[in-house]
Amino acid sequence: MNVIGTVISTFEGTPSSREFSFVFKEDLAKIQIRKGQFVQIETDDGFLIARVSEIMKTNRYFMRAESVREFEKAGRPLMEMFPVDRWEYLVANAVTLGIYNDGKQTRVSFPPSPGDKVFRIEEKILHEFLGLDKERGVKVGDVEFHEVSSKLNLTKLFQKHLSILAQSGAGKSHCVSVLIEELLDRSDELGKPAIIVIDPHGEYFGFAEDPKYQNKTKVFGKKLLKISTNQLSAYQISEFQPFITAVERRDLNKIIGSLREQKIPYGMNELISAIEMSEIRPNTKGPLVSWLSDLNSTNLFSNFDSPSVDELARTGQLSVIDLSDFIHLKEKQIIVTNLARRLFDARRSNKIPPFIFIVEEAHQFAPEQTESSRAISKYIIETIAREGRKFHSSLVLVSQRPIQLSTTALSQCNSSIILRISNPYDIKHIAESIEGVTSDIMNMLPGLKVGEAIITGEVVNYPILVQIRDRNSKKSEKGIKLEDALLNFNKKNLQSKKDLEGF
Repeated sequence: MNVIGTVISTFEGTPSSREFSFVFKEDLAKIQIRKGQFVQIETDDGFLIARVSEIMKTNRYFMRAESVREFEKAGRPLMEMFPVDRWEYLVANAVTLGIYNDGKQTRVSFPPSPGDKVFRIEEKILHEFLGLDKERGVKVGDVEFHEVSSKLNLTKLFQKHLSILAQSGAGKSHCVSVLIEELLDRSDELGKPAIIVIDPHGEYFGFAEDPKYQNKTKVFGKKLLKISTNQLSAYQISEFQPFITAVERRDLNKIIGSLREQKIPYGMNELISAIEMSEIRPNTKGPLVSWLSDLNSTNLFSNFDSPSVDELARTGQLSVIDLSDFIHLKEKQIIVTNLARRLFDARRSNKIPPFIFIVEEAHQFAPEQTESSRAISKYIIETIAREGRKFHSSLVLVSQRPIQLSTTALSQCNSSIILRISNPYDIKHIAESIEGVTSDIMNMLPGLKVGEAIITGEVVNYPILVQIRDRNSKKSEKGIKLEDALLNFNKKNLQSKKDLEGF
């Protein structure tokens, strides 16, 4: 092991059991230690592992502003009068994480001593210390500044739910695509979950066009998404239309029961007709017909469910729910509510395999502060967040506005992948909702590059900075660069003109 620095005593009260500072042995460019990297110190209890939280330069000749200015007034640079370069040092602050000793980890209960030598961490120790799954893990990329693949344990990553948070353009969808690739590429011996993606912007149907994944992918667009009216209870209908009162729901339940006793297959039109011909009170009948007619106008309701849960949740299959052709958020929320509830009910009955339910733009479907009429799908998403882990119904919430996302749902995500976020309100909300987000991690979030992410929570023993790997699958046309979109559009226009000139 090569010594990279020495622990020093500072006026801020370090070293302590929580943090310490050390001066680098050589210039930073020579030793290749960067902010976010892991280091180790030998102690009597084992190796003390720490993460570099900040790196600073100091020089005693430039510590007093008035002295520097007066010397510079003489017309000669300070470095020509004094041996300035000999007094420039690199100093790092490090946050202690734990003690590692022969595979076991304990809390740091005693500080390192000034003068202790600081070493670059051994890769084997780092791998075990972070709790990575070298043999069967899901590889999202590499631990930044270390030759260690960030292979994450499948159970820890998904069973207790995952959040992927970042501002627009920071790489959320890229990260989700990498996770999907890893799941689809798993061997049959390791087991493959069913994957269902709620795709509001058509960012994932590229999987269906990729030769490697097209046989493992099904895309369900607007024409294929239907809800079976005769399978809905009065309560489920009132989920879609929260304005329905308890009295109206009671009468609706009687009418549905009557239709089912007659064993008549019915759709929304037949249900509305049955209400109009019923003997329920006019002050109940009128509003009930109005609410159901409003639902019927969406053209989402039919005599059958499409897709069925068996089509939707198949081992090793990616099902993309393409909502990009829907304009109204209410219609999108109705689709998500129905699909999520049917999937969860089927999984609780063990009728379908364990599944991973990925919700893009999750703040649209489970908003934090919105009246129930505008948050139709919020309840079922929060239900899966609270109870899904018991039935291996895993939830992945993807959002660019964490502050607008349901705190109940977000707090149930025991693991998080956080890419660049610069909005201070979002950062504050993340710190309050997600365990393991310390102050130095909060300070790192605005400075992350595209594709860099911090992984924290139950999936790793300690937060890590990761460079997300390149994706192997084809991007959908809606996810390509602006320049490429312009070229594609121009090519189509040119071809259209040629076709017209040919007539």
